[in-house]
Amino acid sequence: MKESLGVAKPAPTTWTSKLLQAAKLPPTIGMKELLQAASRPEELHKAFASDFPIESYSAIIVSHYGNTPKDYNMPEQYRALQGFNDILPDEQSYWRLIENTAVQVAELYGYRRIETPMLEETSLFRRTTGEGTDLVEKEMYSFDDRPDKEGKYDNLTLRPEGTAGVVRAYLEHGLFKWPQPVKLYYISAMFRHEKPQAGRYREHHQFGCEALGESDPAIDAEIIALLYQFYTQLGLKGIRIELNSIGDQNCRPAYIERLKDYYRPLLDECCDDCKMRFVKNPLRLLDCKEPQDQPKIAAAPKIVDYLCEPCREHFAAVQRFLNIYDVPYTLNPLLVRGLDYYTRTVFEFLSAAGGRTEALNGGGRYDGLAELLGGAPTPGIGFGAGVERISRELKKQGVKPPAEEPLRAFVVYFERTPELKDAAVQVIAQLRRAGIKAEMSYGDRSRKAQMKQANASGASSIILIGEDELAGNFVTITEGRKTWTKDLPAEGLEAERKQVKVERDKLVEYLKGL
Repeated sequence: MKESLGVAKPAPTTWTSKLLQAAKLPPTIGMKELLQAASRPEELHKAFASDFPIESYSAIIVSHYGNTPKDYNMPEQYRALQGFNDILPDEQSYWRLIENTAVQVAELYGYRRIETPMLEETSLFRRTTGEGTDLVEKEMYSFDDRPDKEGKYDNLTLRPEGTAGVVRAYLEHGLFKWPQPVKLYYISAMFRHEKPQAGRYREHHQFGCEALGESDPAIDAEIIALLYQFYTQLGLKGIRIELNSIGDQNCRPAYIERLKDYYRPLLDECCDDCKMRFVKNPLRLLDCKEPQDQPKIAAAPKIVDYLCEPCREHFAAVQRFLNIYDVPYTLNPLLVRGLDYYTRTVFEFLSAAGGRTEALNGGGRYDGLAELLGGAPTPGIGFGAGVERISRELKKQGVKPPAEEPLRAFVVYFERTPELKDAAVQVIAQLRRAGIKAEMSYGDRSRKAQMKQANASGASSIILIGEDELAGNFVTITEGRKTWTKDLPAEGLEAERKQVKVERDKLVEYLKGL
């Protein structure tokens, strides 16, 4: 325990054992009983009948079990919120691979990056997503902002999805005046209060693309081809694309009535969610995952049989262009989107690797969204792909990200003197300014500890600075990555590794020539 907390150091193991025995605490005591025992040190002290400080009993138990009693006077250790994850350094190589590939492919297709605010007015998402949906009613992080001087305030929401903010920015900044289509991409954090599970978190990140201002079916094919190239360029295998058309405001209402006629006599046999969907959002009846409803879904009328002629021609053209792009796909007449502003093309990407099919992401055309936000009728199509889910799929398929740039040099100084440490920092600064990845030991460690750290670093060159090097304005460089068997760069080390003396002002040139 830390002395600054006013706690005596833990007793030796023998004291711990005796204390546990005196307190009648078995070695396999449960945490509940442990905390109860640790919260009454006076009783333990009396039972132990010794002059050992009362304050140390809890410390002993903590030392023995590695946990802190709740009412012990120590700061609580904080943890990340449920569903919110730290992205640690070892994970960053996967994220860097995903982001670099996303940027490269998106910009190859002519998409330009946009970042919208993390906070938007709640009404933006209520209007685009719809009242009564799970996203609006259960999953959004919404709160009242601080009131202004007049007592007025806005209700704000952490961004749950990317499309609404992009379309809002398109309208607000007059991007509709640009040459159309305006093609945008983003890599941003999203927030949804839903049950955390593998690949799905309350804070998650999405790579998304949106093409606004053009209804040409070639754009639909382009954005699907972009996403397919993204996944294949990452190295993922077994990518499947499912494709469908859900019509538009001209032909979809008739289909929905036909779907309701089909389901009406079957409602008593449907799950409770489907009974609600029948009233609120009939298209989502086809989204049900309950086993009891699958035969009904399979026999339901197919929307492609009810498409009007313009929608039929559009869908046929999308397929033709996908064939030209050489992008494989299968038609899924049951693939739908429940929101009214979605029109025509919808698609979903799945991974069939490993014998189990899992959804990666979906997308679709949303020609009615801009009007909901007060703009003129504006066609659009887009997708959002979860970075966490993609990272998980990369690991599942054994795709390794590129290795980090190896350490080129590690600087070791032999004596704990200000002059030698200054020289080490000067060399480090010289190398880094020249673009050479270099590291040194900190904390004035011993020569042996520095050599051990240098060897463990995997550096291709170890730069040694001692009194002779300082006096002669040179450094000694040891090449190679063989294991150090000597703790000092002395006579025995010559046989272990080749050493080269290099003048300080020629060090960068020498290392770049290796």
